[in-house]
Amino acid sequence: MTIRLSLISHASTEAVRAARFARDESLDSFGMTAAKAMGRQLRSVDQSWTAPERRTIETAEALGLAASRSDLIRDWDCGRWAGLSFDEIQEQEPSALGEWLGDPSAAPHGGESLLELLARVSGWLEGLQAGAIVAVTHPAVIRAAIVSALGVSPAAFWRIDIAPLSCVDLTGHNGRWNLGEIRRHGKAGDGL
Repeated sequence: MTIRLSLISHASTEAVRAARFARDESLDSFGMTAAKAMGRQLRSVDQSWTAPERRTIETAEALGLAASRSDLIRDWDCGRWAGLSFDEIQEQEPSALGEWLGDPSAAPHGGESLLELLARVSGWLEGLQAGAIVAVTHPAVIRAAIVSALGVSPAAFWRIDIAPLSCVDLTGHNGRWNLGEIRRHGKAGDGL
């Protein structure tokens, strides 16, 4: 049987707008309004999941989903960089940032490496059961799911952009995945 998975990135937060590595913050007012509007477009699903962070839970609720929580789709643990902007890290730890961006096994921030993130998300994908599934999670997790599902190099992770409330469709059968499409909320299309 086929898995039809729609991965939805959480709505906007203050950290997203400031281009900072996130902490466990709530949605901003724009994000809440946009998520509620998007919820009116959702199709029925067999299962719904959310990461355990406040911003994903609030997005799932605004979408009208009674989602189960999964720690396997939690946000990428970027350790001591949480709350900092990319520019701040570049200024404070330029060599560590370069190592992190260039080596998928590096975790100079004290959190997860890219390879650890990819393994975690891949394990979650492997455990899914057939049916229509929606999961509300984080841009990094969605990027990792695309890389894992397609079996491409970890370097491809850095080449994928996922905006707030983007929806990525994957279909899977017998361990093989296909990328359907990537949609941004408010763009052309007929629902999720």
